[in-house]
Parts: sequence; structure tokens; C-alpha cells
Amino acid sequence: MILLAVLFLCFISSYSASVKGHTTGLSLNNDRLYKLTYSTEVLLDRGKGKLQDSVGYRISSNVDVVLLWRNPDGDDDQLIQITMKDVNVENVNQQRGEKSIFKGKNPPKIIRKENLEALQRPVLLHLIHGKVKEFYSYANEPVAIENLKRGLASLFQMQLSSGTTNEVDISGDCKVTYQAHQDKVIKIKALDSCKIERSGFTTSNQVLGVTSKATSVTTYKIEDSFVIAVLAEETHAFRMNSLQTIAGKIISKQKLELKTTEAGPRLMSGKQVAAIIKAVDSEYKALPIVGQDFQSKCKRCPSLSEHWQSTRKHLQPDNLSKAEAVRSFLAFIQHLRTATREEILQILKAENKEVLPQLVDAVTSAQTSDSLDAILDFLDFKSDSSIILQERFLYACGFASHPNEELLRGLISKFKGSFASNDIRETVMIIIGALVKKLCQNEGCKLKAVVEAKKLILGGLERAEKKEDTMMYLLALKNALLPEGIPLLLKFAEAGEGPVSHLATTALQRYDVSFITDEVKKTLNRIYHQNRKVHEKTVRTTAAAIILNNNPSYMEVKNILLSIGELPKEMNKYMLTLVQDILRFEMPASKMVRRVLKEMVAHNYDRFSKSGSSSAYTGYIERTPHSASTYSLDILYSGSGILRRSNLNIFQYIGKAHLHSSQVVIEAQGLEALIAATPDEGEENLDSYAGMSAILFDVQLRPVTFFNGYSDLMSKMLSASGDPISVVKGLILLVDHSQELQLQSGLKANMDVQGGLAIDISGAMEFSLWYRESKTRVKTRVALAITGSITVDSSFVKAGLEISTETETGLEFISTVQFSQYPFLVCMQMDKDAAPLRQFETKYERLSTGRGYVSRRRKESLIAGSEFPLHQENSEMCKVVFAPEPASTSSGWF
Repeated sequence: MILLAVLFLCFISSYSASVKGHTTGLSLNNDRLYKLTYSTEVLLDRGKGKLQDSVGYRISSNVDVVLLWRNPDGDDDQLIQITMKDVNVENVNQQRGEKSIFKGKNPPKIIRKENLEALQRPVLLHLIHGKVKEFYSYANEPVAIENLKRGLASLFQMQLSSGTTNEVDISGDCKVTYQAHQDKVIKIKALDSCKIERSGFTTSNQVLGVTSKATSVTTYKIEDSFVIAVLAEETHAFRMNSLQTIAGKIISKQKLELKTTEAGPRLMSGKQVAAIIKAVDSEYKALPIVGQDFQSKCKRCPSLSEHWQSTRKHLQPDNLSKAEAVRSFLAFIQHLRTATREEILQILKAENKEVLPQLVDAVTSAQTSDSLDAILDFLDFKSDSSIILQERFLYACGFASHPNEELLRGLISKFKGSFASNDIRETVMIIIGALVKKLCQNEGCKLKAVVEAKKLILGGLERAEKKEDTMMYLLALKNALLPEGIPLLLKFAEAGEGPVSHLATTALQRYDVSFITDEVKKTLNRIYHQNRKVHEKTVRTTAAAIILNNNPSYMEVKNILLSIGELPKEMNKYMLTLVQDILRFEMPASKMVRRVLKEMVAHNYDRFSKSGSSSAYTGYIERTPHSASTYSLDILYSGSGILRRSNLNIFQYIGKAHLHSSQVVIEAQGLEALIAATPDEGEENLDSYAGMSAILFDVQLRPVTFFNGYSDLMSKMLSASGDPISVVKGLILLVDHSQELQLQSGLKANMDVQGGLAIDISGAMEFSLWYRESKTRVKTRVALAITGSITVDSSFVKAGLEISTETETGLEFISTVQFSQYPFLVCMQMDKDAAPLRQFETKYERLSTGRGYVSRRRKESLIAGSEFPLHQENSEMCKVVFAPEPASTSSGWF
């Protein structure tokens, strides 16, 4: 061992006095040739750590290292030469046997002769104090091959003392921590600190996001004060937050060991390293030691048009309820991201009107400069012939996973132009608000386009003269959630007329608790208690809900409870069930409510026995240790039994993060004249109106109108078909995460997670004077597909793992009211369809020559339909009066 130590990578440490001089890192002896063995291997699996379930490969070689030059003024300034020889590529999993893609192939056939020659050309490494000063190699070598040599060379960079510093190696400029021990030195690299240019993006909302973790530990083994081996292990793991079966892990290892030494070339003399390098070979060039990006060339790959021809059949309107449509949508987005503007325009112009809306969804979701230019060139906002396509484009923009300033700038430019449809103009502004919020969440609030959009929204709201424009800017602000917009919202909430006041109040409801200050709650209390003017029930109940959901004070809760009994009949019942729901579901305000209820003046039979049919209820759709999904349903009726508001919400929670998955609100007003009933206080002069509004994945959509005005109501009652009106329909890219990784071995890795869904939310309101009955129906159909993949590429061999999950399901809510008597009868039903769940796993290893190994697994199960409780008063009456639904529904009479 003493002989090996003298001959191999020797260094003199602070605790070794046996060698002359002093070095802070690795130091080689003069006139010696060091013979080492080197291997780097990579494994991909789902994080279970079983070799037999993994795919990957190993690259191994012999390595010759010699010291060419040492600065005569200091031993810590060295130039070494590193040469890889006898390169081989093989499976890590030796159980592959006859299925091995490397069987019967020698290295020149696997790597290709020209690549192998480049890999075995020597590189030079200039080290000062053990750190890389320069990396020298030959220009115009394949980048992937050069990276493998960078990965080997980076192992020679180290220090002997403990401490934290920054180092530049193949991984980039990284923070590293050294831990020095008597028999080893451990280097821990903080991979999340590495500064390196690599493409990538992720979804900003953590509920739809992906959690990734990376570690890197290199151990330098020491015997008799000398390094005798280097062992490095790097791991990268990812897991989708909301679906933890979508997960994967990369394990990359490097091993460098001394085998023997022999006499080597004599040191070259000179004081300038540049002269030494020129003398060795004038073709050497100083190159970055940081890994460089490369893209493997695809041979005989189909064109974008050919990809589209194989995709379009799955995106026919009749197929959109199938998960296969979503899978095809996600796959085509990947092809669009590498396409040019001209290629995209070509397929847009050639497609028919049935499939074109789905193609617009995909092109917009690609979110590249070329796809944006193509779709903006294709759509003509001055024409009313493509309104459906314009709306699909705008909603896809609103759901964009990683929008940029270019997209926002494009919509602002369009808004300043002319439109054939005022609905599209309103939608553009509403989506501008959604983009402002997403950009601000990604620290883009100071971008020029964002600043301009903020001025456009706030300035437009202040200067709006028409009610329609006021509503448009309020909807945009409801999406943008600008803190500076709160004073304007308070102004419109308190002083605005019915619909304007209600919209401003619901916008305030979306703000985080930190923005609902005491000043904000003062205004909301005035609205609820009608201190300055009379407000509609919908506005008052929303104001009360905001107060109760945002750290209410003792007196605020007490005053709200004391008001119950003094309110209109149905509002009494609604507020009572709202308080009961807070207590039953253990909401944050429940402790304060219980404190107040200890007072008999607030908690007595008279107050808590009020009759009525309005209701508020919250329950769990699903609950696990790390996540939860909740639904809430509140229904408010007028005193005459006609629906005023139906509000169905679904929220997703993971840790402290939450996502407002959906909200469907059906509102109606001014219908009392149809049944000769007396309107409630403050609602005597309301126009007849019914409509629906929706929030989908935190994005407020443009509301739709069933009818507006008495004449419109009568014409639609006479011609009504009972068919539902679609609120939103299309393909949505829901999850979008992409990471390009530079492994310290020199290999390139990619982690990608994409999730999409085909969705159709529709609603209807039916009204029968003959049967004195009204019915509201909200139906949601979705097909979902999520795919996760990891790949590791060396340019001549590639390994990959793909995991996917897909399902189709539906959720339906029906509320039926008979108002022939009081208290009128209400039956509510909500159920979720049974959902088939399919899971797929594909593992592969593939040579660039085309030979490959593939393993596929599939698992199927059925998730039973769910019944959701909806406040179970008088449930027996529901079964008697109406024919019962199948057992999969949940019903309750009030």
C-alpha cells in the first residue's frame, strides 16, 4: 500500500509530514503514469430501489493519468493529462441475459467509431490548489462525448480541509461542503444551488405541482494520507404532489480506483502553462468544465403533419369523453413544442371545423413563441365566424401552466384592437387578469406588460361608464387579485347596484386572509347589517361568509348571530346553516363561534329553530394523511321559494397549499312576478335574470346568461328544450413540469410530468308554472390522463421510465323545488359516477442504432361511485314526494 501511495495521486495534508511541500488538494508525483479503472452507471426506477425493476446502463474504461507540468513557483499549480482507454458499455442489470441490447455488439458499434475515437482522446486539466482553473480539449467534438470526459475530470477537483465553498464543475457553479476525516474526505454538493443554463418549467400551484429532490455525495478514500479511490453517488427523485403514484428516481454512480503505476513521461519545463499546452498539442482549446446542452438527433422521425394525422382521430368531438383523447392531446403538445410557426400554421389552416377547437387547445397549450405567433396569426378577432375558436384560445391562455410576458403582451395588444364579439372582448380582459396573477406568483409583478395590465384593469374600473364594462373589469380583478384593487372592490361592494355589488363582494371573497384586514371587515359588516343602504340577500350573505372565514372577532360573530331571527325567512335559515356548518366541519372560526354561543342571548331555541329551505353544507370528497379534497354546497332561496343562488365549490388541499378546482354558481332574480309572489326587501325592482358563473382551476370564466329580462324569459320558456348550456368545454393542460438535468457523470437526464383533462361543465335551469316547480342541474364530465417520465441519454444509448394514470368520471348536482306551499319542498341530489382507473408503466433501453428492450405493465381497478351527504333534514319526505333516484345518489329534503 505504501508503494501505491507513493505512485498514485499523492497529496500532502496538514496531518502528514512524510512528503515535502504543502498542497490543499490532489497532487501527482513527477514522472509517473497512473493506471486507474473508471465506471459510471445509471439506474432508473420508481423509487423502490430494486435492481431487478430498474433500467439503465454502465460505461466503464481504463484511465491513464500523468502529471505534465508543475509550476516551479508552487506545487499547487499543476497540469495533468487524463486519457480514457478500452471503453465498454453494458447493462447494470445482469439478469437481462439474452434480452440485453448490448449482446453481440462491441463498443465501436454501440458508441460509433467516430464517437469512440473522440472519447479516447486525452483532455488536460489545469488545477490550482486542487480546484479546476481550466479544462482543455479538442474543438468540434460531439458535446455528449465531451460531457462524459468532463464528468471524469470533475472528480479530480477536491480539497483536504473541512469547510463550505463554491466550485465550478460539470454540474455548474455549486455550493459544496467538505467534511475531512482521517481515512476519507466527503464532498456534499448542494445540487439545488448549481447555476447552469438548462431549460425547464413547472406549474406554480403546488397542488398541481411536482416535488423534486436531488443529492450528491462524493467520497475520497484515504490510506496512509493518500487518496486511493473516489466514489460518487447522485440521486434525483420526483413525485407529483396530488398523485403520488406518479414518481421516479435516477441513481447515478461514479467509481475511480487505482490499479497500478509505472514510469511515465518527464515533467515539461516552463513557467507559463499556455506554452506547455501549445507544446503538447496546438489543437487544444480551453473549454468550460460546465456541462453543455445537447439534443439527440431523431432519425426518420415523422413530421408535425404526420403526427397530427395519427392524433386527430382521437380528438374528434365524440371521443373527448375518453382518456385516450387526453393522452393524444398531451403527446401532440410535445411535438408542437419543437415545431416552427410555419408548420403549425399549415395544420391549422388545413383542419376542419369539428376538430379545429381541439387543435387550438393544443397549439395554445404548447406555450412556445412559435405556437403563440401561429395561433395569433390564425385567429381573426374582427371576424364573428371563429368565435368558438377565439374563446377556446383565450381559456387555454388562462389555464397556461407557465405563461410569459410575451403572451400577456399579445393579449393586451388584442384588447386594444377591435372585436366582432363583445363577449370575446370581455373574455380577453378576464384572461388578462388571470395571467397577471400567475406572473406575479412567479415574481413577475414588475414586468412591463404586467405593470401595463394592472393599469388597464384598475384604470378601466375607475373610468368605466357602462355597467357591462364595470362588470368586465371586476371579473378581471377577481382573477388578478391585486392588493391595490381592494379599495375599489370595497367601493363597488358597498355603493354599487345589485349585480355589481355582488360581483365585487365575491371578488373580495377570493383574497387571502392576510388581505382581509379590520378596515375591509368594517365595510363588510356595514354591508351585512345594512348600516348605509339596503342590499340584496346574495350580497349580504357573501359579506357574512367573508367575515366568518377570515379571523372574525368576538363582536363580529356575536352581531351576526344576533341578526338571525331578524332577517328575511330564507336568509335566516341560510345564516343558521352556515354557522352550523362552521361548527360541524371544524372551520377556523368554530372556536370563536363556540365562545359566543355560551351566551344565552345568542344561543337560544327561538334563534336556532327558524324554518326554511336554504342551506350551506361542506364535506369531504377524499381525505388522506397528506391531502384532502372538499366540496361545499350552499343554496339560497327567495321567500317565495324561487332559487336566488346555488353555489357548488370543490377545493383541493396539499399541506398548506390549496387549489380552487371548480365553482359553479347559478343565480336567478326577479322571478316573483311569475307566481304573483312578493319580492323580499331590497329586491323589489330587480329585472328578471338567470345565469351561471364558473371558476375552474383558480380561473374565473366569463359568466353565461340563461335569460335577461321578462320578454327574454317568456320567449325561452315557450321554446325551451331543456338542453343544458355549456359553461366551459375543452382540453386543458393541467400539470406541466419539465426539468433538464446535467448529471455529474456527464450524462443528460430529463424529468417530465404532464397532466391534462377533457372537461365539459354544463348547467340548466328549468321552470314550470303548471307544476309550480323549478329545477337546477349542474353536470361535470371529465377524462383525465397524467404521465410522468424520466430519461437518461448519452447520445448513443438511452434509458427511460414512463408512468401514467388515466380515468373518466362525472359529477352531477340536481336541486328540485316545489313552491306550491310553504315551507316549500326541496330535494337535492349529488353523486359522482364510478370511475375506471388504469395505470401503466413502461421501461426501456434503446441504442441509437435502433435496437431496444421494452417492458410494459398495466393495472386496472374501479373506483366506486360516491354519495355525498347534503344536510339530511326531512329525507323521508324527499323519498315520498319524488320517485327515488338509484342508490348511487344522495338526497335530502328541507
